[in-house]
Amino acid sequence: MITGKETITEVVNKYPKTVEVFLSHGMHCFGCMAAHFENIEQGALAHGINVPSLVKDLNAVTEKEN
Repeated sequence: MITGKETITEVVNKYPKTVEVFLSHGMHCFGCMAAHFENIEQGALAHGINVPSLVKDLNAVTEKEN
């Protein structure tokens, strides 16, 4: 389960389909150095994105992958 405390890179590496979710929420952070050390919550807040909504959508995609 994704909590928002994981780094963006960790989640994308473990669950590649989450890229679509990040993009749909306006996060295009994959080439950014911050994606390696910034957690999902920090990245979302920096971009004005609703954290609970993003985490919910990320978990929905990861449940389908398992």
